[in-house]
Amino acid sequence: MSVIYEVEHVTRYRYAKPVTFGLHRAVFLPRGSYSGRLLSYSLDLNVPAKVHWVSDTLSNNVAVIEVKEPAQELTVTCRFQGEHFGTRSIEAFPLDPRANEVPVQYTPDEWTDLAVYLRPHAEDPDGSVAAWAKHFVGGDRDGTSDVLSRIMNTIRDTLTYRSREEEGTQPPGETLRLKSGTCRDYAWLMIETLRRLGFACRFVSGYLYDSALDGGDVGMTGSGATHAWLQVYLPGAGWLVYDPTNRITEGFDLIAVAIARHPGQAIPLAGSWFGNADDYLGMEVSVAVRKLGSIPEFA
Repeated sequence: MSVIYEVEHVTRYRYAKPVTFGLHRAVFLPRGSYSGRLLSYSLDLNVPAKVHWVSDTLSNNVAVIEVKEPAQELTVTCRFQGEHFGTRSIEAFPLDPRANEVPVQYTPDEWTDLAVYLRPHAEDPDGSVAAWAKHFVGGDRDGTSDVLSRIMNTIRDTLTYRSREEEGTQPPGETLRLKSGTCRDYAWLMIETLRRLGFACRFVSGYLYDSALDGGDVGMTGSGATHAWLQVYLPGAGWLVYDPTNRITEGFDLIAVAIARHPGQAIPLAGSWFGNADDYLGMEVSVAVRKLGSIPEFA
């Protein structure tokens, strides 16, 4: 079975008086992959602008936006429809024997290809992240799937989800200290924890479908905005999905848009403007994800 979905992502910046704009980069459209395909899309602005599309170093679809005129408000609206084939959990794949226990044994070719996803990126000045990682392994607790599930469940069960207005992602050590964070903070903490245990991991930004938005009963944490999770590379299975915010490892709820080594590479919309500091009045973001229907699997 596959699911047909529709996403509308609107970002609105407001200013006290007209300001001028530098280049903006938007990462809204899903990348092509085995898990789905893009059916249609549009990108609209409320002011005259030139838009061209590029593929970045990680093969993400990036719109480069050149705003032509000063404006008191800048609204960027992306709409697209896609087909989602779903993702399967670790239990659905026969792992290579070298991936059954921690540390996973990558081949020399895999090490070369995965090196940027294996090296920790965030600083850990007090060693708190490394120490936290170590307590998930040891003795007879080194089965790969068990370790991954333990870390995901611990983040979900012991931290408090808190949305915040500040841009950016907390350092993993800060998330541990505060015992709270957003979906981006949760994903980044799990990535940097796993990298310190020898796993290749990458950050994923995208959208979360919540059936409650269509009148269903299930409410997801982090819906109504962009969402973040991670992928872990395991020989025999490839890149597997882990969403510590909602404890998701399979299904049709996660719609991937961009992958990255670190969260700063997967910002949905970023750019510059020129004016007085007090001209900026704020930003509003609204995201709607709708399920339009499903296509049955044919034998």
